[in-house]
Amino acid sequence: VALPAGLADGRAVLTLPELQGVDAHATLPDVHPDDLAYVLYTSGSTGEPKGVRILHRNLVNFLCSMREAPGCARDDVLCSATTLSFDIAALELYLPLICGAQVVIADDAEHRDPEALCRLIERHRCTMFQTTPSLMALLQEVGRTQVLAPLRLLVGGEALPLPLARTLHGQCRELWNMYGPTETTVWSSLHRIDGGENAVP
Repeated sequence: VALPAGLADGRAVLTLPELQGVDAHATLPDVHPDDLAYVLYTSGSTGEPKGVRILHRNLVNFLCSMREAPGCARDDVLCSATTLSFDIAALELYLPLICGAQVVIADDAEHRDPEALCRLIERHRCTMFQTTPSLMALLQEVGRTQVLAPLRLLVGGEALPLPLARTLHGQCRELWNMYGPTETTVWSSLHRIDGGENAVP
């Protein structure tokens, strides 16, 4: 299967020999809860690189939890703008799949250009977006805050300043502050901002 031009452009595309000639009707292997889903390399707060093993049961538990709160349903359209080397990409790629929702993937240029990212969100009528406070601050500078109105906004990866939280709360449909180290499988705590907080939990 050929890659879309936008993905292949400017990149060396490698063919994996073990995938050539695979029977499309072959039986898939059994996957068990204690099987490895992925390994993510991180230094956490120690500064020492390490590989964190995430099992299928960890990933499934996380996704089922996120499906309930903050929530995701088949009528949602999630804009994915996270690199695969950041563990929050797991929510963006897998959560819509288990809910029957849509994923709109931002390319490199859209991720680097807040204006282009806003156009992507508007064009696809996205309803969910996961990002960092830093990127949200950049979107504020662009002045295209109307693009946030239909979004369930999931913000994490770094501390969410209270002034930014108050601003975002008034601009989006829902605002969720998320926290979690890689070792606990992406997000391990969340709080919906109601606008009346004196501090961001």
